[in-house]
Amino acid sequence: MTDLATKSESDGSTEASSTMGETGLEPATTATAVLDAPASAALPAGDTALATQAFDTGSGASGTSGTGTGPVQWAPAEPAPRKKRLWLWIGAPVAVLTAGAVAASLVLIAPGTAVAGVPVGFMTAGAATDAITQRLADTTLVLGAGGPSITGAELGATVDAAAIAEEAFADRPMWNIGQWGGDAIDAQVTVDAATATAALRAALPADYVDPVGASVAFDGTSFVVTPAVAGTGIDVDAITTALHDAFVAGETSVTIDPTPSSIDAVATTDAAQAIADSANAMLATVGFYVGDERTVPVDAATAASWITITADDAGTFSLTADASKIQPVVDTLQPLVDRAAANGTVITNSDGTVLETTVAGADGRVLGDTSTVAQDFANQLADGNSAFALPVEVTPAVTTTLARVLEVDLSEQRLYLKENDVVVDSWLISSGESRSPTITGHYRVNSHYRVQTMSSTSATDPYWNYEVPNIEWIMYFNGSQAFHGVYWHNNFGTAMSHGCVGMPNYRAKQIYDWAPNGADVWIHA
Repeated sequence: MTDLATKSESDGSTEASSTMGETGLEPATTATAVLDAPASAALPAGDTALATQAFDTGSGASGTSGTGTGPVQWAPAEPAPRKKRLWLWIGAPVAVLTAGAVAASLVLIAPGTAVAGVPVGFMTAGAATDAITQRLADTTLVLGAGGPSITGAELGATVDAAAIAEEAFADRPMWNIGQWGGDAIDAQVTVDAATATAALRAALPADYVDPVGASVAFDGTSFVVTPAVAGTGIDVDAITTALHDAFVAGETSVTIDPTPSSIDAVATTDAAQAIADSANAMLATVGFYVGDERTVPVDAATAASWITITADDAGTFSLTADASKIQPVVDTLQPLVDRAAANGTVITNSDGTVLETTVAGADGRVLGDTSTVAQDFANQLADGNSAFALPVEVTPAVTTTLARVLEVDLSEQRLYLKENDVVVDSWLISSGESRSPTITGHYRVNSHYRVQTMSSTSATDPYWNYEVPNIEWIMYFNGSQAFHGVYWHNNFGTAMSHGCVGMPNYRAKQIYDWAPNGADVWIHA
């Protein structure tokens, strides 16, 4: 690049180039010289310098009449202005911080949040879970002033920290400014009773006297209860409450009063009485059954010898039975169960309704496989069932049905006894005479009377004025008409009654026993 400089010339100057006007005028008093920067003058890279040469107009050196030539100076060029990029230095970090804050607000719990005294603000749910769990484990109870101490971990204390932390994050995320600094979140503390009792007993052994649970035993007649006896010890529920209160208050150590209290036995008297009552009810019905029949009863003492009643660690009573003690009784069953079928007989009417069983039938039976009976009965007793149904093969009994009818033929003055339409007996009777005939039709015996006085009165007809005492074996079938015994005459085969069917007393007793109520009666000419 080149720089521009101005020079004043004197007469006869040989360095300056004179420009003459085309009209032959005097040379110009000034001339513009173009100076190249010396090659040796090193300029800053990328910059251009202006050099200005001043010519003195006074007396010059070497007798020249013009201005002397002064030194040439190179002035540095003014630097180009830099572009301002301040926003990059400020904006980029702010953007990074803003993005980080937004991301954090999406995974962290709001500031000021506490779960059971444990600050969990600015934590993830996972970190909060660990913090809650550790705080509970470290929370310490001092058992009396100067007494031993015990931690939540030693008491077997637990809390559902993960669920609470997730709930805290769900309800109070950091991005929700309205939830910052909310009320503390409670946490339910659970203590394992067995672990806590063991730890407390080890810490304060003198404060413990074991309770004695209720028990059940057979006294020779029935199962009886020995009541429970309370003991003493530290109340685990009170310890749990104290630990919870310290935990939610944010206390790492608190002193409590571990005064012993009454400790009820786990196996209570009421629970023992309930199972004793159940066992005694079983003793009343225990046995081996065929159908509804208690075929082989078992006495209470024998059944009780099979049974043991105990309570588990939770105080739950249970009944067990020993199959090996049941087996000797099972071995005696076959001759007590096996029997031949016994056929039976029933009396019916024409409708087939059973009126009376004259001979009770019984199915025959043979005892089946008993290889598992003892164990099966033991299992059944444990379930509260003392009626064991035996496996048997049944031979059904045959039942004979007798449809009985009392048939009176008025023309013959004869009674016929029929079974299944077959005459089984017959004799002469006296039915009603013409003034008081026995009414024909189909009837049924409706009542039996061992003895009565029969009477009738009429103000106008002496025929209907009578009274006959001690009439026996009476069976009514149609209003006041009945079968009965007659002792005042022996003229059977002749109609001579007031409408009843009379016969000798022994015959009246025969049908009195033979035809139950509901038996068919047929009166015809």
